[in-house]
Amino acid sequence: MSALLAGPQTAHAQIAQPTLEKIQAANRIAIGYREASLPFSYRDADGKVIGFSQDICNRIIAAVKARTQRPNLEVRFIPVTSQNRIPLVQNGTVDLECGVTTHLRARQSQVTFSDTFFIAGTRLLTHKDSGIHDFSDLVGKSVLTNQGTTSERILRLMNQQKPMNMRVISAKDYAEGRASLESGRAVAYMMDDVLLAGVRSLTAHPSDWIIVGTPQSWEAYAFMMRNGDPAFQQLVNDTMSALMKSGEMATLYHKWFEQPVPPHGVTIDFPMTSQLRARYAAPDDRALD
Repeated sequence: MSALLAGPQTAHAQIAQPTLEKIQAANRIAIGYREASLPFSYRDADGKVIGFSQDICNRIIAAVKARTQRPNLEVRFIPVTSQNRIPLVQNGTVDLECGVTTHLRARQSQVTFSDTFFIAGTRLLTHKDSGIHDFSDLVGKSVLTNQGTTSERILRLMNQQKPMNMRVISAKDYAEGRASLESGRAVAYMMDDVLLAGVRSLTAHPSDWIIVGTPQSWEAYAFMMRNGDPAFQQLVNDTMSALMKSGEMATLYHKWFEQPVPPHGVTIDFPMTSQLRARYAAPDDRALD
């Protein structure tokens, strides 16, 4: 075993090759990113992967370079979706998924989660003149969400448990969802509030769109890794905890949520909540569901 992995190994370590050892041997780390999840993970006009999640991920990559003694480590970026992100982590195609994945207890048997770096609520994005104020106004309406998400599950449960008769339209990603919403295919877009704020910033007329509704769930965002690799999880969490406790995470938050961001220079305008501030003061990897 490589010296970089020296230390106690827990009984549940089951992977064939520890991630840091794999990275060191290949001189390459594979990062999963989202193509249109502004302001967390997306590509800019030059094709570079940027965002709040990626800035955090870059600090982890630097820590991996130091631990593996690979200063020229190749970083391979792999686009992931809500549907394929977990399988790509499980099969080792992606070493670290740095996107907008919710830490759910049901997913813990499949992947390992980092410390929480964001908390969002599931709400609705709708036109200011739509007459939609809360979920009860969606009866008989077409509602948009993303495939494979908590919001999709919630909407379908609403249809089963209440006589809402909604037509649920599932987009493959936020770019497709925004196009569908602006075209009028749906009266509202249900997703995490902060991601809806990002979608709004990319519309032709952001001031025409509002975020409404009582949150139907709280989403704790975390990065994903393969199960059974406590050494890699510890490195990831130690790096993130240091960012949070030093105040650098708050600086990154201000950069991405309270200042103009690419590609259009629009401000997301999403102040940090007291709930998230408490997490940064005392980092942990608890799920909220």
